[in-house]
Amino acid sequence: MQFLGSHVLSVDQFERCDIEHVFGVADSMVPYASRAKVTRVLEGAILGNMFFEPSTRTRVSFGCAFNLLGGNVRETTGFQSSAIAKGESLYDTARVLSGYSDVICMRHPEPGSVAEFAEASRVPVINGGDGANEHPSQALLDLYTIRKELEDKGRSLDSLRIAMIGDLKHGRTVHSLCRMLALFKGVQVVLVSPDELAMPEKYVEHLRQAGHRVTISSDLSDGIRDVDIVYSTRIQEERFSSKAEADMYRGRFRLNQAIYTQYCEPNTVIMHPLPRDSRADANELDNDLNQNPNLAIFRQADNGVLVRMALFALILGVENDVEKHAKPVGWYHRRSLL
Repeated sequence: MQFLGSHVLSVDQFERCDIEHVFGVADSMVPYASRAKVTRVLEGAILGNMFFEPSTRTRVSFGCAFNLLGGNVRETTGFQSSAIAKGESLYDTARVLSGYSDVICMRHPEPGSVAEFAEASRVPVINGGDGANEHPSQALLDLYTIRKELEDKGRSLDSLRIAMIGDLKHGRTVHSLCRMLALFKGVQVVLVSPDELAMPEKYVEHLRQAGHRVTISSDLSDGIRDVDIVYSTRIQEERFSSKAEADMYRGRFRLNQAIYTQYCEPNTVIMHPLPRDSRADANELDNDLNQNPNLAIFRQADNGVLVRMALFALILGVENDVEKHAKPVGWYHRRSLL
């Protein structure tokens, strides 16, 4: 993949070497994300953060990543706060806002909408999630997290054993992750969901054609045995026709410490793209897991900043100049003591 000046719209753009390149640049961002150093390599650059669907981590993570590289962030959140509510087309919005920005991150509820927007944009566009379709930067940060977690245990992404649990039909994070996993070797994937929320067949077939073993199950206890990673997802209520329909599946696959101890291997890593639904009728990852050292959901969120810093650096061509613009942190920050 040619990163410089390119859109990042789909995981299909990436080869394995591209992913490893992103991870290498992400590793170099640790001193800046941890506030051990400050860099101003993107001073004067502007990120247009356009989120037409609710978001906390992705929106703030992209903004934080750009700020940590020295850039400025301008945000649009929700349809009602944009001219789209007045009938403006994605084409016109893209032509205008790309004139105000050096790079744009966009989230939109309609599949394919970000690609449509990118066609009219005059600057690179990063897909922050388009409906139930894709979330490429989430797949990258998930893989980056898996790599780091497994390295500590003497394993690698090749021969990974992973269980994906929950709403696999609507979960764009698992859709993108499956497609990226196909680039590695000897992966074993267990897909645990109600039949009605099963992983779409095209993603299952993509894994199988890549030579990976895929098991489909509706049994949580059986699905989480003998895996390195348990990747839980929430019921995507916003993708259902009504809350009542989503409620039919909510809370079906709850993981707590007792279940983890009984069925998981001792070092099984627990992941979740967040937000986890902690309401009593859902509680997909119980709070009693919070002290489990293998709960990686917050390390996963932290890694999102590193990966997104890497994407910005690569797209804007400054990956080799970050250190040239570095200086010591000039304020007290607790992170420096950790």
